[in-house]
Formats: sequence, C-alpha cells, structure tokens
Amino acid sequence: MAASNSTPLIEVKEVTKSYHRDNIEIPVLREITLNVPKGEFLAFMGPSGSGKTTLLNLIAGIDRPDAGLIKVDGTDIARLSESALAQWRSSHVGFIFQFYNLLPVLTAYENVELPLLLTRLSRKEKREHVEMTLKLVGLGDRMDHYPKQLSGGQEQRVAIARAIVTDPTILLADEPTGDLDKTSATEIMTLLDRLNKEFGKTIVMVTHDPRAAEKAHKVMQLDKGELTA
Repeated sequence: MAASNSTPLIEVKEVTKSYHRDNIEIPVLREITLNVPKGEFLAFMGPSGSGKTTLLNLIAGIDRPDAGLIKVDGTDIARLSESALAQWRSSHVGFIFQFYNLLPVLTAYENVELPLLLTRLSRKEKREHVEMTLKLVGLGDRMDHYPKQLSGGQEQRVAIARAIVTDPTILLADEPTGDLDKTSATEIMTLLDRLNKEFGKTIVMVTHDPRAAEKAHKVMQLDKGELTA
C-alpha cells in the first residue's frame, strides 16, 4: 500500500524534550518536525542516545513533550489527561519491543488476549480475534505454548500479534529485530512488510540494523536530537 499524500496521520511539530538528572538538564530532542502519511513505513536510525526511542515514546503517548504539538489521526495527544491518554493508547497504538515483554506465566493465546480484556468484546469475539491474529503471524499451532517453549523469533511474533490484535491506528516498533538472529530478524521484517503492504498498517520503527531499515519506505536519521532525511 503506497503512502498517501493527504493529511498526515501523524503530525509532529517543533517538539522539544529534555530530561533532568539532579540539577542538570539534558536535551534529547530539539524542535522536531515530522509528518507521517497513513500507510507509511518509516524507520528512524542513529547512534545510541540520539533520541530515537524518546521520539517513539512521544508518538505513542507514553511520554509527553516539553513543547510542541503531536497529533495522531487528528487528536492532539499531548493535551489529553492521563486517563484519556491511557484509553487512547489502548485503542490506537500497537507497540513492539526489542525484548518482547511477554508474560512468562501466560500462553501465547493469553498474552495476545491481554489488550482485548479492556474492550467490550464478548468471549467468543475475543477468541476469534486472538486465533485470527495468531494465524496471521504464523503461530496458529502455538497458541497453548508458553514463552519459554518458543524461539526468540516466535516470541516476537506473539508480541506482534499482541500489538495488532486491537487493529490499532499506528504500529510502533522499537528495535524489533535487535535480539534476534539473522534468519529470525528477516522473518520478522517480512511480517512487518506484509502488515504494511497487505493490511495498510502505518509503521514507525527504530532500528540500528540497515537490513531492517531496507523494508521502510523512508529512513530518517536522528543525531544529537535533530532529525534529517
């Protein structure tokens, strides 16, 4: 699915973010401006400490900017209350982490079902959503397996299924191949590419891996808090 030239799905305008350590202010992002069209697959690259994950967390509503505007699908998320922001995230954001963040005491099915527990879907509808999503990521035969019974690549597939089971507006991935071997990393990027092309998912990804970045429509560099194409 080609990226659209219409109103951007994600709009970041003059966003600044700093952190404080004791009495020292540490600038992380400096007046970042960025538009992401619906259906885009965008990758951020750059050295450690350049602000990539911070920018991803701001777009996800996990953190708030010190200044500037962040809109996702027309909603100014920086102005939402904490409770409204939490509700917005559960409906609109799917987040994929480097280290999967699966609960070891839950099966693959139960891990994927977690985001649906906050919805009003019936038990039957939840089961249909979970089974369909696990089949989509190629794990229809691993639903009753626990994380320790899965390979790293399979664990990341479960994590992706969990991220997309609510059909979120945006899919954010922070180093999704960073803990995987080359073969598993290729499989995960092929899956993300399919989610983008076949299902029109808008994906914003942070990566150090040039091979992973090749799947993106656009690659942008972050260095010392500044963004360049």
